[in-house]
Amino acid sequence: MDRASSRRAGSHEEEIMQHLLRLADEQRVRVVERPGRTRGGYDPATRTIRLSPGMSARTTRSVLAHELGHACLGHFPAPTPAIRAQQERQADEWAASRLITPRAYAEAEEVRGPHLASLAFEMDVTIELVMAYQRLLRQALPVAG
Repeated sequence: MDRASSRRAGSHEEEIMQHLLRLADEQRVRVVERPGRTRGGYDPATRTIRLSPGMSARTTRSVLAHELGHACLGHFPAPTPAIRAQQERQADEWAASRLITPRAYAEAEEVRGPHLASLAFEMDVTIELVMAYQRLLRQALPVAG
């Protein structure tokens, strides 16, 4: 990638982050950077998203989008592990649908093949969001019958 392409990519990434922060503001969700047991978290009682400091820009964007998913989907602490797992899948899918476009996914797969880490690198998201996007694609496929 040449220097101008790199600057454009960086500018696009910053635009995405600004869009996510505006969305948080519109949802009246506060975003803070604070260490924790996980990379991020959403507290519905205080409407606060916590992001761990020191993450890469790619991971920060992906985690912020995931936690915004919890907020926008109205998730509260789950009473059972099964419900928690369902909420995590939903938040990942919400985030993936906002950070990955069909065109970007198709182009990444053409360049990188099916390797998850390579796809994540190419689209500047985490592996979890690539897997979530793939689930969304499978759900959209018509069932032969």
